Amino acid sequence: MNYNTIQISCDRQLATITLNRPDKRNAISYQLIDELLTALQEVEGSSALALILTGAGKAFCSGMDLDNLKQLLGRTPKQNLEDSETMARLFRSLYEFPRPTIAAVNGAAIAGGCGLATLCDFTLAVPEAKFGYTEPRIGFVPAIVSTFLIRQIGEKHARDLLLTGRIISAEEAWRLGMVNEIVAPDKLLHRAQELAAQLIENSPSSLVSTKRLLRQLAGGELDAQLRLAVKENAAVRGTHDFSEGISSFLEKRKPRWSGK
Repeated sequence: MNYNTIQISCDRQLATITLNRPDKRNAISYQLIDELLTALQEVEGSSALALILTGAGKAFCSGMDLDNLKQLLGRTPKQNLEDSETMARLFRSLYEFPRPTIAAVNGAAIAGGCGLATLCDFTLAVPEAKFGYTEPRIGFVPAIVSTFLIRQIGEKHARDLLLTGRIISAEEAWRLGMVNEIVAPDKLLHRAQELAAQLIENSPSSLVSTKRLLRQLAGGELDAQLRLAVKENAAVRGTHDFSEGISSFLEKRKPRWSGK
């Protein structure tokens, strides 16, 4: 398949997906979501035993595309629910991918981009990388990713990041457990490939079984939490604060919150 927003390459038993919108800081568009879902299925059906996810240019993924943000203001409740379900499917597809996954975070990973970076089995980041769930700044709720974040770093740290919307450094992300290693920019992909090679030396069936077990351990609890998160994600889009947050962000002004 030909892709417009991502690139896929395969080298023997290793697949690499590169978010390829460098002029947009690899922002998440509806097309990118669809193509990434398709690419994950393509890699799953290939002979690849490990997957690297990275970004082209100076950013890993800067969050939602501005043009798509504008479109959110005019969507119906049904469309909002469908959008939320699609995003949940993308995050879950990455989180539950049957082969080991490695995020090579080459720059900023913000909002949904932070989710993509941290839902991989391993997250490697350059020292200059930034992470954050900035949704509260625009009247949104980081609902879907919160389900996974609490599991990764614990409730207290998750509350900090999700409520403040602050941007953190790669070093702080490492201290919190969101990042496994900090790697020099010129060695990032090499280190990701080195880690992938180490994983590929293990029994493929053991890796698949281990990831299946981890998925099953989360099981029904994750299902229930994601259903709740999807509803909250869709519902907040109908609020005045969401509309004001998006508008103020696009107009580059301070929001005037109403609390409704």
